[in-house]
Amino acid sequence: MQSKINGFGLGLRSAHYADYLAAPQRVDWLEIISENYMVEGGKPIHFLDRIRQDYSMVMHGVSLSIGSADPLDMDYLARLKALAARIQPGWISDHLCWTGVAGLNTHDLLPLPLNNETLQHVCAQIGRVQEFLGRPLVIENPSSYIQFHQDEMAEWEFIRDMVSCSGCELLLDVNNVYVSSVNHGFDPYRYIDTIPAASVRQIHLAGHEDHGEYIIDTHDQSISDPVWALYAYTLKRIGWVPTMIERDDHIPPLPELVLELDRARQVAAQVQCQPQTVDAMP
Repeated sequence: MQSKINGFGLGLRSAHYADYLAAPQRVDWLEIISENYMVEGGKPIHFLDRIRQDYSMVMHGVSLSIGSADPLDMDYLARLKALAARIQPGWISDHLCWTGVAGLNTHDLLPLPLNNETLQHVCAQIGRVQEFLGRPLVIENPSSYIQFHQDEMAEWEFIRDMVSCSGCELLLDVNNVYVSSVNHGFDPYRYIDTIPAASVRQIHLAGHEDHGEYIIDTHDQSISDPVWALYAYTLKRIGWVPTMIERDDHIPPLPELVLELDRARQVAAQVQCQPQTVDAMP
């Protein structure tokens, strides 16, 4: 059964397994962290299979390392493809970053120099992944804290050109746009105005730690008012896109997250942007 992605979703976290199995929740679909389920058995797969019976899902990875100078990890890709065959996700996403080198995984989403050399490398890597998986890859814009002397373009220009040259789609993380805009001093609304709207497959919302002069993308608290405002602006510009909330630390009870998801529904309704069903990728 392929996933039909419609409406507003949450990240599936183990703290909420029992809630999803106990009763229907006001959650339209779920995003899973791919690496948590790239195993042959055990409790994670047990709960994944049971919950998948009632909820459509998409897969979101953190270890593809699409920007690394290392060759692609074909064992990782084979396990990713096997998981996709198991749950039939709406799509598979990962991040515009690198996570390691020489076979070592730092488990951090590390930034890339934004120049033509990196662009050509990333586009070639995306092409190889898409050919192996047999479907378009969805790439998420990063949150970042440093810039390189080798940068030749703004991040939104890099993403625009990456989509054009690779044929990938975008997971637009609105919180990441806001976090990076504060850290680097750019206009987040200009960022939204520049991205290729037709390529945005999914939107992420999340909370962050505000330290005044800089912000850290922590996913450990409620979504801030500036991010809600940027989300409303995004929907006005690009139209309806399936939206989900990420929460990875200080995870509250599921009803609290469902109430926050209701606010996303309210924002979409206020900009008269109505959810529509999005077919799964072939």
